[in-house]
Amino acid sequence: MRKESQNTKLSSKHSLRVGVIGFGRRIQGVLSAMQGMADLELVGVTDVRNEQIRDQMQDSGKNPESVHFYDDADRMLDEETLDGVLVGTRCSLHTQMACKALKRNIPLYLEKPVATTMADLMALRDASRVSQSEVVVSFPLRVTPLVQVAQDIIDAGEIGTVEHVQAVNNVPYGMVYYMDWYRDETETRGLWLQKATHDFDYLNYLLRIRPISICAMTSKQIMKGPYPAGHNCDECLDWEKCLESPFHIHYSRGESAAVTKNGLMCAFAEDTGNEDSGSALIRYESGMHLSYSQNFFARRSAGKRGATLLGYKGTLEFDWYTDEVKVIMHHKPRVVTHKMESSSFSHGGGDTVLADNFVAVMQGRQQSVSPIDAGLLSVLMCLKAKESEETKTYKDVAYPDNAPLPDIKDVLGSPVRQTPGIPGTHLHAPG
Repeated sequence: MRKESQNTKLSSKHSLRVGVIGFGRRIQGVLSAMQGMADLELVGVTDVRNEQIRDQMQDSGKNPESVHFYDDADRMLDEETLDGVLVGTRCSLHTQMACKALKRNIPLYLEKPVATTMADLMALRDASRVSQSEVVVSFPLRVTPLVQVAQDIIDAGEIGTVEHVQAVNNVPYGMVYYMDWYRDETETRGLWLQKATHDFDYLNYLLRIRPISICAMTSKQIMKGPYPAGHNCDECLDWEKCLESPFHIHYSRGESAAVTKNGLMCAFAEDTGNEDSGSALIRYESGMHLSYSQNFFARRSAGKRGATLLGYKGTLEFDWYTDEVKVIMHHKPRVVTHKMESSSFSHGGGDTVLADNFVAVMQGRQQSVSPIDAGLLSVLMCLKAKESEETKTYKDVAYPDNAPLPDIKDVLGSPVRQTPGIPGTHLHAPG
C-alpha cells in the first residue's frame, strides 16, 4: 500500500536538508538537478571516499565545510535533521542502507537495483511494509516523455488491447560491464539486475498487469579470452590487434582524441565476469506474453533500446536512440510518428522528472511516481530470470514465502506531471 507523506506541513519554500549515502556520479547528477529546482542544502555525506569528495567539492568551487562527513550511515541519520536521504552506494549495499532510512521514516531516493539477492529483497520488502517513508526508486525510463506518450496512445485504445510485446536493449557502451568495476559479479550479480531491471519496470508500467512467470537464457560468447585474471589493458602487449585497446579506440573507432592510458582491465581475460547477452520470455496474468533481449557487444548505431507493442488494431513502437514513437494502423493506410526532443536530457528526460518528484515528495506535495513496490517487483523478476537460466526451467514470479505481490496500482505510483523544461506532450495532469 502507498504511504501517506509525513511532510505535509512543509511549504514549497522550505529549505530542504538532505543527506547522501554513497556520493557517486549518479547521485551527484540527481542532486544537482534537485538543487536547480528548490532551495536544497546538502548537509551530510556518508562515504568511504570522504577526503576525495572534499577535494572534488573544493576543486569545483563548492564549500565542503558546509557538509558534515560521516563514515557511518547510522550516525548521519541520527545526528542530522533530514528532509530526505539519497542512496547511491555500490549495488550490494542498496538494501542495507535503504533499510536504515526506512527505519527512520525519512523520504528516500533509492538507486536501482533496490536489492541484489533474494534475502535482501525479502528484507527490503518487509522493512518497507512497516515504514512511513515515501520512496522514489531510480527508474527514469518509465517517466520519460517517450513512455508517457506511448502510454497515452495505449490508454486511448488506438492500437487496441496490447496482446504481444517485443522489447530489446542493444547496449553500445557495454564495455563498462567488462573492463571497469562492474565486472565484479559479487557486486553486480549479473546484467539482469544491472540493465533489465530498468526495462522490466517500464514494460510493467506500460502493460499495467502483473507478470506471473518467466524463463530466461544468457550467453557469454565474446567477452572472454585467454588472458590471465587481473590483466591490465594499458600494460597489454597485444594493443595493436585488440579492438578494445586505447590505440584502436582512437585510431580505428575515432572515439578518443589521442592514444592515452585508460586504467581499465582486460575485456578478454578469464575474470571479466557478466554474460554478454540474455533473453527472456515473460507471461502476464491476462495470458499475453512478451520477449525481451539484451546485448552488450553492439556498437555505434546498432544501439537500440525500446519496444514494439502489438494490438489487433495497430502496432506501437519506440526507441530511445531515435527518440521516436511510431503508430502503425493495421486496418488503415496510416502511420503516425511522434518525434520527441528529449534525447539530450539525462535518460531521455527521466532523471529530471524523478528529481522534480523527489523534491515534491520531500515537500509533501506529491507521492512517488516510481514507488518501492516497482523496485521490488523488478528485482524479483530479475532474480527469477537468473534462477530460470541456472535451472533451465520456467519460474513463477513469486516470493519464496508465497506472500502476495503488490497490487499493480501500487507498482504504477502516482501520475507523472508535466515538468517544466522537459519536452513532450500528452503527459498526465498533476496528481
